[in-house]
Amino acid sequence: MKDVAREAGVALGTVSKVVNGLPVGDSYRIRVEEAIKKLNYHVNSYAQGLKADRTCTVALLIPNTRTPFFADLVHHINLALLRRNYRMLLCCTDFDLNLEQEYVRMACQNKVDGIIGLTYNPDLFIEENTPFVSIDRSIGPGIPCVASDNFAGGQLAAEKLADLGCRHVAFLRTGSSLTNEPNKRKAGFENGCLARGLSYEMKIINDGDSNDEFERFLREHIAEGRLLFDGIFCVTDAIACSVIRMLKGLGIRVPEDVHVIGFDGVRCFNEYVCSTIVQPVPEIAQMCVDLLLQENMPAKPPLVCLPVSYAAGGTTREETG
Repeated sequence: MKDVAREAGVALGTVSKVVNGLPVGDSYRIRVEEAIKKLNYHVNSYAQGLKADRTCTVALLIPNTRTPFFADLVHHINLALLRRNYRMLLCCTDFDLNLEQEYVRMACQNKVDGIIGLTYNPDLFIEENTPFVSIDRSIGPGIPCVASDNFAGGQLAAEKLADLGCRHVAFLRTGSSLTNEPNKRKAGFENGCLARGLSYEMKIINDGDSNDEFERFLREHIAEGRLLFDGIFCVTDAIACSVIRMLKGLGIRVPEDVHVIGFDGVRCFNEYVCSTIVQPVPEIAQMCVDLLLQENMPAKPPLVCLPVSYAAGGTTREETG
């Protein structure tokens, strides 16, 4: 900055004002900007952040960017941070529980202003003064959780299958043993089935188990070439797509023989990959950022549930509803 001041022929304080966006006379501003360009001067934002005890950087912990739902979250959280003039430090954990804790430690050492995390470590430790917002899982007192309304989503899926004329449906789930918000999709679906008089069966496998269990389950429910279910709800679109491929291999047509509904709202080239319960990802991202950067931490709600919606994606026969 001293070099810039010397080149521009102004006081050091004038350079500081221009760099920090404070008002100065136009002639001074132009001279400083020309000197900055000539000398290729760049502000050391990290040092500036340390001085102000604020780095305008937020860490995001996410399992991966390969799964479409996670990738969509990363995209919208980054956009929400950019609108607030913040930068994102992306930490992909690959479901490694130890790595999640290590990234939290690393983020704190790098003086980020807060952390947004979609995590699976049941013993994840967050220091008391670390601003943290969780996605889909309540971690502890003082840490807000943001999620879509998973119970309502499961119920909506059951109601939609009933509206489509289904009478005997299946619920397919792969999930974590953790107590988290997505687990409520099961209870919502059961509630919807009971309310609408649907008979249902469930196949639940744990994270890491082979999807072959689903195919075995489907084979057991085929009689004389016909699937005994007329509707299937899968707790993610990824499972739905896998199940649709299995059904095709078994000679069962979707949606002619069976309706299939997923959950997440994944799109491919702006088209839904299957009929689905849509999570409001842009709103989830914005809420996470707003809560994290809100100054009055104790006033933050423990749980924010955002509404879901249904979207047809070609795996249901909408005209029969």
